[in-house]
Amino acid sequence: MMDSNHENRLIHEKSPYLLQHAHNPVDWYPWGEEAFERAIATDKPIFLSIGYSTCHWCHVMERESFEDEQVAKALNRGFIAIKVDREERPDIDHIYMAFCQVMTGGGGWPLTVILTPKKKPFFAGTYFPKEPKYGHPGLLQLLEQIQVAWKNNRPELLKSGRIIEEALVKAEKADSDNLLPADSIKRTYWGLEKSFDPIFGGFGREPKFPSPHNLSFLIRYHLSTGNVHALDMVEVTLDSLYKGGIFDHIGFGFSRYSTDPKWLVPHFEKMLYDNALLTIAYIEAYAVTGKSRYGEIAEKILTYLVRDMTHPLGGFYSAEDADSEGEEGKFYIFTRDEVDAVLGDDSGFFCRHYDITQKGNFEGANIPNLIQTNLSDIEKDRLMASNLEECRLKLLKYREQRIHPFKDDKILTAWNGLMIAAAALAGRLLKNDRYIQIAQKSAQFIIDNLVDDNGRLLARYREGEAAQPGFIDDYAFMIWGLIELYEATLDPAYLEKSVKWSNDMIRLFRDPEKGGFYIYGNDSETLILRPKEIYDGAIPSGNSVATLSLLRLAAITGNQAFEEVALSQFRTFAAELNLNPTAYTHLMMAFLCAQNEISEIVISGDRNETRAKEMLAEVRSRFLPFSVFRHQDEGEAAVHICSDRVCKPPITDLNMLKNQLDKV
Repeated sequence: MMDSNHENRLIHEKSPYLLQHAHNPVDWYPWGEEAFERAIATDKPIFLSIGYSTCHWCHVMERESFEDEQVAKALNRGFIAIKVDREERPDIDHIYMAFCQVMTGGGGWPLTVILTPKKKPFFAGTYFPKEPKYGHPGLLQLLEQIQVAWKNNRPELLKSGRIIEEALVKAEKADSDNLLPADSIKRTYWGLEKSFDPIFGGFGREPKFPSPHNLSFLIRYHLSTGNVHALDMVEVTLDSLYKGGIFDHIGFGFSRYSTDPKWLVPHFEKMLYDNALLTIAYIEAYAVTGKSRYGEIAEKILTYLVRDMTHPLGGFYSAEDADSEGEEGKFYIFTRDEVDAVLGDDSGFFCRHYDITQKGNFEGANIPNLIQTNLSDIEKDRLMASNLEECRLKLLKYREQRIHPFKDDKILTAWNGLMIAAAALAGRLLKNDRYIQIAQKSAQFIIDNLVDDNGRLLARYREGEAAQPGFIDDYAFMIWGLIELYEATLDPAYLEKSVKWSNDMIRLFRDPEKGGFYIYGNDSETLILRPKEIYDGAIPSGNSVATLSLLRLAAITGNQAFEEVALSQFRTFAAELNLNPTAYTHLMMAFLCAQNEISEIVISGDRNETRAKEMLAEVRSRFLPFSVFRHQDEGEAAVHICSDRVCKPPITDLNMLKNQLDKV
């Protein structure tokens, strides 16, 4: 059992994940020169363990293995053990996860990699219990085998690792200067259509992830082509996501993914990035369909984020765990008897709508959901909606008395960039200044606390300490957030900062020979590889987001260099995009914008003058993904629309402006 009095080197770290392991009997090191120098001096291999604080199976492996004295002795005797928080060091995680995927055909967290003292990997896997079970080999047995091979058969042991590393290096250096075919956009749509679940929405088989950027791509594809089915796929998915148990119907906010096709049983952890991206998808759907349902769901997500995930000074925390009291989902589920006790006479009414029964729908208890409920029935009956809301508030108050899941309260620049974009867009399209102010406060938190004296963006803040030079995601996502804030406020300071950080991003991360952005900057720690990531998985890649943001900034500012860098992305990554464009939907959004060419809308005149104010409000209230807009104080109150490299005559009449915006 773990000795709570024991402390290892992780006790001095800020990462919540590392601190969770600070009392393990394992003699953990954080990633750093002390560990590598010790490995060289003792000629021991490195046991590298990568995870994150809200990872369920990371907790399981800690309890089964890292808190065990026998495992700790084996690790301490034969290895130098290093812990890494993947959310703080995505560069390290990406490199060794790529090795694991090539070596084993899969990956995930906890990630377990054995390295030479020179950081070269030669073995990789994921979860290992102490003894063999669940079809996984036992960690004790594995450690013994590696120690014997390290001592007696080292050249052969290292050979396979060297072959994989050489393959990864070759892949990173591969030339690609092809043109991306225009039909890539159609192929992206066809791929999504083929994998679409027509009953419950979403794409592919379980576990099903929300993948909001797939929905944002489909919305733009619909607007570009008029394809109605593209929008149908979005609506079916958004409705089903909300109705399922993946949405927390009592406290709001979305869990990370669903373990079943109908979104009933989630993996209960809540991530900031999922909720920010889903807010964007719901707001965009609201703007395109005009259905108030989607705006209201977006507001529910924001209610959760502001209430539970906000630092007092405005930054947003990273995640909430799936587990509480050692059990996954315990915080979120209810027995029928509990609901009866809380709601009294209203219990039957609430339980009928939210699928709460004596038998239960999850391990003898209930995940509240609306899968069998017609949302329109609730929306049309105001009294019913009001009564259900009163019941929800009572259950929320009751649930608040429970032991809460662990909250990872570190503030990540990248994920805050997504949140800034979401809140600013919501504020603008819902005409709610409060959300814009929330975005402004978060942006100011990043500017005040996560920029060093040289103007370098940093990646992580916790308990007064900012650390780690920012990665491509930090720059790309913050630039996206600032562009949305500029369009929400037309404050030129946000535009100026986004331009500055874009120039810094190009200088620090871009490959000047082959194009594309590296994960870590040229001023950061040099690792065994310097990879570029374009896969738009649970979260869009920094390369994808940077491409779309640079296209938008080029249109707003007229900076042709930004456009050239953005367009070069499609040549650099053409080979990968052609193989499976559906895996890169955010980058394909950027390609769709490039194909359509972005229109520029300039509003001139004193913004306090009535006519200019009306026209400005009309432009700002529109969702125009193939347009950008800016304001200039000088001149008469008018709107100038430039598209296809041609500027049309100025518009001074509000009705005429509405008519023209409908065509943009």
